[in-house]
Amino acid sequence: MRIISLNANGIRSAARKGMFDWFDEQDADILCLQETKARVHQLQDDPAFSREGYHDCFHDARSKKGYSGVAIYSREKPDAILTELGREDFDCEGRYIEARFGNLSVVSLYFPSGSSGDQRQQYKYRIMQWFAPILDQWLDSGRDYVVCGDWNIVRSEMDIRNWKSNQKNSGCLPEERSWINELVEARGWVDAFRALKPETVEYTWWSNRGRARENNVGWRIDYQLATPSLRDRLQDCSIFTGERFSDHAPFTVDYVD
Repeated sequence: MRIISLNANGIRSAARKGMFDWFDEQDADILCLQETKARVHQLQDDPAFSREGYHDCFHDARSKKGYSGVAIYSREKPDAILTELGREDFDCEGRYIEARFGNLSVVSLYFPSGSSGDQRQQYKYRIMQWFAPILDQWLDSGRDYVVCGDWNIVRSEMDIRNWKSNQKNSGCLPEERSWINELVEARGWVDAFRALKPETVEYTWWSNRGRARENNVGWRIDYQLATPSLRDRLQDCSIFTGERFSDHAPFTVDYVD
């Protein structure tokens, strides 16, 4: 089973840059997108955003047009699609969609960023506090989960090029790193990339400022977090940087069927 996750930073922009042409060649079972920045009807009504042989499902932001939004493309038709977690100020921003296939749940998640200022950073902290028990519930559910997406948090010095200079910046704050590391180290979620490549330094996001991408001044903030039941099924993973579809790079994980 091959799952790809990508923050598209606008699905229409990514499509124009060849993202779907690349995807068509990947033999993937599931594609999780974040930041589609489009209304559901715009995507459903335009054949450019459907892929032959794939079922698609979308969730957009009710709070603001052209903002956030998530999607899942899958070869197998999902048994169910979920888009609400019961918190309106989160649900209205179009940040979560879950596709269920038998005992497997695949989630496309766009976690809030606090980079725009203190108000959003405080919102991010509140969402962290609220979301952790939901992740615990998923762990305790008996289902296999793969939570794909842009988490907007690095885990360690290995996951960011400029470690020291970003200690006071959102996404690298001690409270954020402690939170996501507790999910992995204490609660049992498996960081697929780090499980497969414990010593590898690679990034999934680069600022559009300066020449960050050319100089590989990046952050690893896009993850596939899997339940412990899937640890032994991890086979391989890769971050594709050969083409630029977004300010993020596609992250692919292969799981043994």
